[in-house]
Amino acid sequence: MLVAPAVHLLDEPVLRGRTRELAAISRLLWRVARGSGGVLLIEGDPGSGRSALLAHATRQAPGFVRLRVQGLPGETDLPYAALHRLPVPPPLRRPRTSEQRLRLCTRVLEAVVARSRGRPVLCVVDDADRIDPPSLEVLAFLARRAPDHRIAVVFAGTAGPPLDGTALRLAPLDDPTAAEVLADHGVRGELAEVLVELAGGNPAALHDLTQTLTPAQRRGVDPPPAALPVDGALRRAYRTRLRALPPATRRALLLVALDDGLDPALLARLAGGALASAERSGLVRGSGFAHAAAREAVRAEATLAERQRAHRTLARLLTGETNRLRRLLHLAAATPPPNAGLADEIERAAASVVDCPVASVALERAAELTPDAGPASARRVAAARYAWLGGDPGRARRLLARAGATGSLLAGEIALRGGTPCEALELLLAAADELAPGQPEQAWRALVLAGEAVCLHGDHARYREVLRRAARLRRAGLVDPVRSAQVAGLAAALRGDHERARPALRSVLELHTCDPEVLVSAASAGLLLGDDAAAHRTLERAAELARSNGAIALLPRALELRTFVEYWMGAYAAAAASAREGLDVARTCGQRAAAGNLIGLLALLAALRGDGPECMRWMRELRSGSPAGRPRALVQWALAVLDLVAGRASDALGRLVTMADPASGSGTLLIQMTAAPYLVEAAAAAGDPAAGRDAAAVFGRWAAATGDPTRRALAARCRALLAPRGGEVALAEFAQALHLHPVDGGDFERARTELLLGRDLRRARHPRDARPHLHRAAEGFALVDMPVWAAQATAELRAAGEASDQPAPPGLSLTAQQQRIAQLVASGATNREVAAQLFLSTRTVDHHLRNIFSRLGVRSRTELANTL
Repeated sequence: MLVAPAVHLLDEPVLRGRTRELAAISRLLWRVARGSGGVLLIEGDPGSGRSALLAHATRQAPGFVRLRVQGLPGETDLPYAALHRLPVPPPLRRPRTSEQRLRLCTRVLEAVVARSRGRPVLCVVDDADRIDPPSLEVLAFLARRAPDHRIAVVFAGTAGPPLDGTALRLAPLDDPTAAEVLADHGVRGELAEVLVELAGGNPAALHDLTQTLTPAQRRGVDPPPAALPVDGALRRAYRTRLRALPPATRRALLLVALDDGLDPALLARLAGGALASAERSGLVRGSGFAHAAAREAVRAEATLAERQRAHRTLARLLTGETNRLRRLLHLAAATPPPNAGLADEIERAAASVVDCPVASVALERAAELTPDAGPASARRVAAARYAWLGGDPGRARRLLARAGATGSLLAGEIALRGGTPCEALELLLAAADELAPGQPEQAWRALVLAGEAVCLHGDHARYREVLRRAARLRRAGLVDPVRSAQVAGLAAALRGDHERARPALRSVLELHTCDPEVLVSAASAGLLLGDDAAAHRTLERAAELARSNGAIALLPRALELRTFVEYWMGAYAAAAASAREGLDVARTCGQRAAAGNLIGLLALLAALRGDGPECMRWMRELRSGSPAGRPRALVQWALAVLDLVAGRASDALGRLVTMADPASGSGTLLIQMTAAPYLVEAAAAAGDPAAGRDAAAVFGRWAAATGDPTRRALAARCRALLAPRGGEVALAEFAQALHLHPVDGGDFERARTELLLGRDLRRARHPRDARPHLHRAAEGFALVDMPVWAAQATAELRAAGEASDQPAPPGLSLTAQQQRIAQLVASGATNREVAAQLFLSTRTVDHHLRNIFSRLGVRSRTELANTL
């Protein structure tokens, strides 16, 4: 079948995401131009681009006779009103009999066919669902006979007449396509992400939003829109359709608009057939609204009295304990404030709700009903915290602004996660002072967060301010000993007194709790202890609880820490997956600091793979306005790794020394400790071992205190690199490092130790001794799929006098992590069992297993077991 390409005229607007529809229009016009007509039906919700496609069809047919019929509001009940656009005058009298109606249909067909003898005809019918039924009958008659003539009829509407022809349903635009539409209007980045979510895939909504953006919103100075414009084309379209519906239908729609959780069976009994016309008009699809703009139009068009009656109706319908909070909220919406009794009931009901956004709405309404200012402010603060936990920082800030000075603790937490640790520190210290007399537990929580702010900013000297306040609370006996240990343990770790820090941090890690926030803090203690397995289990539990409670604002920090843990476990693919997941949630929640940290970690993980372009792509995302502290430190570390890969040791050393200097504002404890082996390696390679001695000593004390084999192996490697090359001390320390590297993990670091030892031996003129280590390094890097590092080992082998064109050993098609997973699955373990044994998420195991099947060319677990 021949298909002619569409003719693209100059200045024609781009219709993104409608490739299928544009191709169908092109094929239809091509057929008609060659003598064979046809019909096309385009169905879609208001604002989905139906009219734009009809306009495109008209532009694509410059040599056609072009006819247009438009369904207009208010003319649905006027017989033959739409036929005024056709070349036959409508009848003066309405046809009564079937014969009279047939005669009219025939007259219209003959008139259009006469036009087609000279040039082909294109008849477009817009808003077909709003055309009066008699006119639609005539147009359908014409469309059924169009294939026998040079006539194309294209209908567009929420629904069309029953016809034999091509019917296309316009789907919402997917997020990438919607982002392209916004880019056409000069809107990109985080603002575009917000608008994509608001628009819900509707092209008209995207256009409305871009047309109402202020210059300050485009620059990011003012917050982005929180809803679609009231006077936008989409809202107007739904408003017009709503006003044409019968009163009974509008009342039923209002019930749905005020409570989208209505049981469909209950709604059907309540509304009867009233919603059928709403579905035909495009406001409703299935049991819900076609678009959020339709819901907003229904709410906005109802009077206050109508809304209150609807709320009272819903309160009567929602019975039983499971509907208690919803019933109370509908009663509250129909009750003028104040009403202290109802406010108290709502607060009690909200306490048993696990959905944070719902609890936030409930407590805000309780605050509005509360007559006393103090309790009302407290309820607004509680509502703000639920909004924050539910991932809506904008709403949380608005509620805090109305709560007065009582929300400094939450304001400090929002500032901390928002990327301003200095501002957060001041707010949190002030909150600790305010809360200490009456709410010591909350005061202690403020101090824990203040300590995190100190660490994020890197100005460790200010931790003394946290310690002074903590000491006062301890002396007054106002704080739990385990919570007290958290601050004391971190203070000791910051001083480098890891022996004293260890028991305090251990008590925090072993704390039994179901509070996901406390579990995240416990996992950070586990990282400082070097207990990666326990920290990973704790973070998995924290993430599970946060998701089940709807507290998604706690996920970015949990996933950031999980990325660090998986880094130490040598599970780099899992670490990258955790970082990407955390980044998505952080952006959704507006947590700029966490987003910066996770982007920095993704840049680092790309650098470790030697993927410079990917690393630079993540760095560009940080941009110049990103938070200081941890993201900047991670970027310096990532760049230093790329320098080491490229042999620029002096450049790497300069970056790492600056990163580790507290005066730079990037001296975060966790980063300094984790990056210390790279600083030592750069110092040794640059011929300046003195520059790495302090870092090696600090890292060595920490590694010894943790007792973790991987960290102790890296500490031994650091000592070996700083010793005279090829000497007895260096060889002994390298041997100790290789002995300590665990055999069931850390394959990348073991291979790097082999590479560094082999390189030192070769440069000390012992090539024969170097070659076995370089062989093992090359094989180790191949196992973990690190080709850039494998190439370094290969180059060292050549320099040591051995050809490197030997085939890779069997089994190297899988990484070490994949081999472990494959063996466990082949032995009969389920994905969940594998995840538990290797301290991974089931999602990560699923990802690895798909790659294993692909690499080995197998399609089932049985085939995998046979292959292995």
